[in-house]
Amino acid sequence: QDYSWEDHGFSLVNRLYSDIGHLLDEKFRRVGGLQSSAMAKRQGCEPSVFKRGIWNYIHCMFGIRYDDYDYAEVNHLLERMLKVYIKTVTCYPEKTKPEMFDRFWKQFKHSEKV
Repeated sequence: QDYSWEDHGFSLVNRLYSDIGHLLDEKFRRVGGLQSSAMAKRQGCEPSVFKRGIWNYIHCMFGIRYDDYDYAEVNHLLERMLKVYIKTVTCYPEKTKPEMFDRFWKQFKHSEKV
């Protein structure tokens, strides 16, 4: 079965630590609403496809894989340096230095990098 934040995660997290589900839900919705059109255009795809690729890549790092997603798309959408950056920010946030953030894709806004 597929895991779903709305169906599974929200209620579980709120049971374990009250009200954290609302905070996380707000963060997820905010991220979902960010426009990543500049990065998507650079990769030659739709923003929703690009975000889905990043989302699935991050899930994959934590052992969550979807049967109905073609993971070859991740390699097509995300260049190696972007994958390294995402992995560092996701798995080792303490190793992410301001210089790394500033050097990475200078042509994009901070909100797009986030």
